[in-house]
Amino acid sequence: NVCKSVNHGCEHICVNADSSYICKCREGFVLREDGKTCRNKDICGSVHHGCEHVCVNADGSYLCQCYEGFALREDGRTCRNKDICESVSHGCEHLCVNNDDSYTCQCHDGFVLRQDGKTCRSKDICKSVNHGCEHECVNAGDSFICMCQEGFLLREDGKTCRSNCHLLSDKDLCKSVNHGCEHECVNSGDSYLCKCHDGFLLRHDGKTCRSEDVCNSVDHGCEQVCVNAEDSYVCQCREKFTLKEDGKTCRYKDVCNSVDHGCEQICVNTDDSYVCKCHDEFVLREDGKTCRSKNVCKTVNHGCEHVCVPTDDSYMCQCHKGFTLRQDRKTCKNEDLCKSIDHGCEHLCISNNNSYSCQCHEGFVLRQDGKTCRDKDVCKSVNHGCEHTCVNNDDSYICKCQEGFLLKEDQKTCRRCTEGPIDLMFVIDGSKSLGEDNFEIVKEFVSGILDTLEISPKAARVGLLQYSTEVRTEFTLRQFSSAKDMKKAVSQMKYMGRGSMTGLALRQMFERSFTEAEGARPLSANVPRISIVFTDGRAQDEVSEWAMRAKQNGIIIYAIGIGKAIEEELLEIASEPSYKHLFYAEDFTALEDISEELRAQICEALRESPHQQDPSSGRLHKTGPQPSGPESTTVAITDVIDCPHLAIHHKYLFEDSHTHSTTGNQATFPLLNGFCFSAKASKDNDQCKCENLVTFQNYATNEVRKLTERYI
Repeated sequence: NVCKSVNHGCEHICVNADSSYICKCREGFVLREDGKTCRNKDICGSVHHGCEHVCVNADGSYLCQCYEGFALREDGRTCRNKDICESVSHGCEHLCVNNDDSYTCQCHDGFVLRQDGKTCRSKDICKSVNHGCEHECVNAGDSFICMCQEGFLLREDGKTCRSNCHLLSDKDLCKSVNHGCEHECVNSGDSYLCKCHDGFLLRHDGKTCRSEDVCNSVDHGCEQVCVNAEDSYVCQCREKFTLKEDGKTCRYKDVCNSVDHGCEQICVNTDDSYVCKCHDEFVLREDGKTCRSKNVCKTVNHGCEHVCVPTDDSYMCQCHKGFTLRQDRKTCKNEDLCKSIDHGCEHLCISNNNSYSCQCHEGFVLRQDGKTCRDKDVCKSVNHGCEHTCVNNDDSYICKCQEGFLLKEDQKTCRRCTEGPIDLMFVIDGSKSLGEDNFEIVKEFVSGILDTLEISPKAARVGLLQYSTEVRTEFTLRQFSSAKDMKKAVSQMKYMGRGSMTGLALRQMFERSFTEAEGARPLSANVPRISIVFTDGRAQDEVSEWAMRAKQNGIIIYAIGIGKAIEEELLEIASEPSYKHLFYAEDFTALEDISEELRAQICEALRESPHQQDPSSGRLHKTGPQPSGPESTTVAITDVIDCPHLAIHHKYLFEDSHTHSTTGNQATFPLLNGFCFSAKASKDNDQCKCENLVTFQNYATNEVRKLTERYI
């Protein structure tokens, strides 16, 4: 937890991020550029800003702004109209002049403002009005009075004059007085009149003259048109122009069309100038010409995944509640990382700071991919279809069969181990030493083995050789397709009763019996080839060569010796390991026990044969080395035999030993590498005889086999 281990300085919240940390702000606040302190997103909404018109958030503070047409006063809060004269009824007779947040009235040249501050009077009223004075007009404040020339008196009308000198000649008054006429004085009764030359007009003062065409007589200064107005003139402008405030120069009525105004959107004429304005939803930038959208977010491709927020003439992206902005400042990620990414968790996603982990529901475990889940007990969670037993195998399952059964090719159903495809040849000793009675027992033994097999062209094919001095084929592998026919042939088999040419029988079995011509399936079919060789004494020829060649060609040979059978010959005949493939009994009464054990060993051989599919698809692999040759294995067997020098618990050693030693309560005996059976074992008081010890060996071997099948 880096946040707890350092002085992070975050004003609001510190969040661990990998091996560092980042500062975050509470809702309604944003992080400042220092990456630690926070400011209110909407300061205007959080303080009493006092702005008369508009409050605008600006980083960690705010600014007051005014509506269009208004300007901010020096107090930074209140607003004044930029053109007050246009916004109020000012009442100025001549000119209204804006003055900060007020206005003043002004008058045209030649006029002065009256005391009311609104109306104007001419500085020379006598010239500006038709005063009617006969002689002279004299300005008096904002009015005038008429006065008469010397020698004259003002009449009661206050305008005309009469002579005050009776000595003057009535004929030429003009010469007798200072008449003041600019051009001509004309006598008129007891008075006179002033007249002007041609092309001139008498002014209102009755004395001076003005040109009838003032414009041509003076330097009027009009930019476009001079128009005579009594004894003066006025400047006027041509069509589409208007007179400026100087009364002389002209401006285009439509300034916007007469100049390169540079307005981005709208140009508006104002007196002799113009202002730029913007369309609705836009505001004028500080340059007074270009426009920005009031809502920039609507006018640009902002790329914000969630929310676009206008900021002055730009924008910023924000995320919905529960999300944070990624480093690209546009896209958003869920504060709950599991909701913001495609985590791929099959069951549950658990957020953990800037990471996440997948978890499974109860009863499930996470697979090695860290995302998907498997049932802890797959067998219970699926319809596995296993006929016997379902065994969990990581995130799958395999079907297994009970003892004595094998898995069929569908990897679900089971068959007896002897139901599968097998090519089996019996090689039966028919020598004279056997005797007819024992030969009948051997025939029963063969029939008993046939009863355990599924006889058919696709399953078990069985043939039988009887040998004595010569070898006779009783029936081939292709001859019968049912157990009934085979058993009938066995029962009708005639005892040969002569010598014992075991080697010759092995040769014929190898060279002829397992050929396709006699019904054997091709080697490519991987069908197990098994031979059961039965003998009761020493062979009259050599057995080792043909036994070895048969075994080298994949034929599994089980050797059964009765009575005077020779151990060395049995070892040469039997396949390895001999403890699985060699059986011995003192007499024929033990054949039933041998038959049972032989069936078990054949089942095991079939289970391990190449014809069976890869065990991983339907059965567990057998692990550990299989016994081959001398090898010691210790197993505790309780109360099997009761020999004087053996303790109740024996350490039984599977090994090829020719030594006999006894130390304390433990003993190692020289035993055949095979099975020895005796029907007298339970009755014979000398339980430590070889045959009785071998009974103990057989029992122990069977127990070890069961343990092997159960745990391996």
